[in-house]
Amino acid sequence: MPSNFQPLPRLKAKQVREYGKQYYINEQGVRLPSVTTILSATKPQEDRDRLAQWQQRVGVEEAYRISSTAGRRGTGTHKHIERYLLGEDVICPDGIKPYWESVEPVLQEIEDVRLVEGNIFHYDLRYAGRVDCVASYRGIPCVCDWKTADSPKGSVERLYDYPLQLAAYAGAVNHSYQDCGIEINHAMLVVAIPEMPAEVFWFEPAVVMDYWCRWQERVKTFWQRQSW
Repeated sequence: MPSNFQPLPRLKAKQVREYGKQYYINEQGVRLPSVTTILSATKPQEDRDRLAQWQQRVGVEEAYRISSTAGRRGTGTHKHIERYLLGEDVICPDGIKPYWESVEPVLQEIEDVRLVEGNIFHYDLRYAGRVDCVASYRGIPCVCDWKTADSPKGSVERLYDYPLQLAAYAGAVNHSYQDCGIEINHAMLVVAIPEMPAEVFWFEPAVVMDYWCRWQERVKTFWQRQSW
């Protein structure tokens, strides 16, 4: 639940899209690609094949409809979680109520909220993003990421690039707020599922570090390809 813990200063940034890629521009005009842009550009071929096969199986129009619906659902759920963590008292829209009811018990164990939907930059590795939440879960500081799904993921393997995304956010939070004494080495990914308790994937420091190393390789690959 929300707390009076000292929040982190918010970093101003402008988001722009160019040729299907998303960038964050800070107040000094530095432009860096987003975490999701880097992950998409460096996606392994087997993941690309899996997506293409799914689109072929359900049809292009149906695939677009499913993706668009999921996108709106995810955005709405994120927005409601953000309002809750900021202490705002708002009515939950009917369309996202099943997802909210799934994730709310987890949110009740969130405390010491320091940042919600905050822009973050890693100038050394040259990437940026927007972290869902920096807070404590059951007393442990972590970065949090909220997802929605129609059925359980069941295993970390079925999260695909999401753990890399979390590691990237943790690294950028530590880089952006190093002057604030921040050192986050735990991460949590929560998947809200209708009529079921949300899945909580908790990542210990050694696992976060492993994904962080993999993420650095993806960033390196991304920038190497930019110079082709």
